[in-house]
Amino acid sequence: MLTDRHALITGAGSGIGAAVALALAQQGCRLSLAGRSLDKLQQQAERLRTQVPDVAVLLTPMDVSDPHSVQAAVQHAQAQLGPIHILVNNAGQAHSQPFARTDAALWQQMLNVNLSGTFHVTQAVLPAMLDAAASGTPGRIVNVASTAGLMGYAYVSAYVAAKHGVVGLTRALALELARKNITVNALCPGYTETDIVQDAVRNIVAKTGQSETQARQALAARNPQQRLVQPEEVAQSVVWLCAAGSSAINGQAIAIDGGEQAG
Repeated sequence: MLTDRHALITGAGSGIGAAVALALAQQGCRLSLAGRSLDKLQQQAERLRTQVPDVAVLLTPMDVSDPHSVQAAVQHAQAQLGPIHILVNNAGQAHSQPFARTDAALWQQMLNVNLSGTFHVTQAVLPAMLDAAASGTPGRIVNVASTAGLMGYAYVSAYVAAKHGVVGLTRALALELARKNITVNALCPGYTETDIVQDAVRNIVAKTGQSETQARQALAARNPQQRLVQPEEVAQSVVWLCAAGSSAINGQAIAIDGGEQAG
């Protein structure tokens, strides 16, 4: 159990973030739910209170690409629920475009949300996490990257570059913090049943004329198990990385992809 740990989850309003919030609530964590949509966060908080009635939930709207927004949200979260012991950097966006038509605005947007967002939130959380870790409560940082952080995918070059950056940042920070009672790891899911995949399906349908079923099958076909990863599977990996018995797991980029990386 992770009783009385304070966990901050970005992108917590849906998909992987929502599944992580539930899994950590079931482990006894106090939760700060971060995201851009207050409505989504409120809906998620209501679901959590139904599923885990005694959970402590704080809504912390933030734009991870804006360092001022991040600092204000983290300060509010820590004033209400104490130092953050678990950080799950899950917020992300993916937009597809051939490289030749990837303009500077799209490139920067993918970097701002997927990579700089991870940097901003981690930097805001780290001082209090270090103090808590020095006092005996271990810190855990889990960056939700993607298999796109481990390999290339066509037509999403900006997203791939950003997620490779997240994996690199994970490894560098893990070494810096290795002696400070904090671990830093990345989870790299393949195509997962989230809003990002729904957007990808719509894009495939629009550009190829395939049916929605065909488009989903095409994405699932990359997974040797011939299916989409479920958010709950990623959430269980977060819980494992945060557990006391996983303190030697540090600086890793762990694929959750049904074996795609093994091929």
